[in-house]
Amino acid sequence: MRIIEQPKTIIDNPDSIFGYFAWPTVARLYDGTLAAVCSGFRLRHICPFGKAVISYSRDDGKTWTRPAVVIDTPLDDRDSGICVNGKRVIVTSFNNTPHNQRAWLEGNIKKGDTSPSLKLMEAYFGLYPENVCEKYLGSTYKISRDGGYTFGEVKRSPVTSPHGPFTAKDGRVIWVGRVFDENQENKPTEIALAELDGDENFVIKSYIAPCVDEFGVGFACEPHAIELPDGRIIVAIRVQRFDEHPLFTVYICESSDGGATFTEPRMLIDRLAGAPPHFMLHSSGALVMSYACRNGNMGIRAIISRDGGKTFGDEIKLTENAPSSDLGYPATVERNDGSLLTVWYERGSDVAVIKQTVWEI
Repeated sequence: MRIIEQPKTIIDNPDSIFGYFAWPTVARLYDGTLAAVCSGFRLRHICPFGKAVISYSRDDGKTWTRPAVVIDTPLDDRDSGICVNGKRVIVTSFNNTPHNQRAWLEGNIKKGDTSPSLKLMEAYFGLYPENVCEKYLGSTYKISRDGGYTFGEVKRSPVTSPHGPFTAKDGRVIWVGRVFDENQENKPTEIALAELDGDENFVIKSYIAPCVDEFGVGFACEPHAIELPDGRIIVAIRVQRFDEHPLFTVYICESSDGGATFTEPRMLIDRLAGAPPHFMLHSSGALVMSYACRNGNMGIRAIISRDGGKTFGDEIKLTENAPSSDLGYPATVERNDGSLLTVWYERGSDVAVIKQTVWEI
């Protein structure tokens, strides 16, 4: 592995208090343009002003446009994914209930946080209409039919994941995600496969078994899936547990029947190695999975399989010594010269920004 371009910031908003950007995904559009999506124009990690935004690069990642808003509900629009299905492009997000946001706000106030940003959030909560959850709460997405430049109305999916759906070889749009629940912190986790139907709604078709180790079931969330040339669907899942037997890792499973059934998920990397995962298939046939380490030497990592996901090589350190654990959600795309461009978010002393690095296998 060789780093071609050192990390640099590609999406930020330095001249505004709304300068927090996080949870990105990157893809190549039908016309060859690179598109990066993320949640942006925020105050903090939890913030009711969050919006799903998109930025474009027409020179293979050398320069990027300023971010434009795609999804902006009254709620906190968070992780953004993108799926290219020819000229049809789907941008995804999800949001939180006002109750969950207020609970976070009150918790910070009790800890002695008296910053003006919290007062601004508190004032905004009072403006929520009564039916805000009925109309907007959920795993959301918008569809573009002009190659990723203008988008339709907000729709809702039964599953959610940071990086969104993928397009199968037969044209199906498949979304492997966590079954959305407004009380998701207090419910058992379910990972399901949904497909886009003729009305452009996602419908659940199958479920994946729980992720377990010798200490029981882990909290499974934020999966990503990809179809390999032989037709198998590979799924990687973030699995965590914060007790005397901690987990912050990735499990993997696969389907050989188009997503109807899946193998039992197994742990792929070390127990605290990092998460969540993102897959991409390189033109050489290499399967690349990127993720973030938030334990010890924090930074962006990748592992590579050259046998279709059966085995993976040693961990590759794309970045090291991040200033905080508020980072990650990397996603990778291949550039025209065969090199790889990886984007992620990273918070410094104040706000978070979207960064990229360019590397080669």
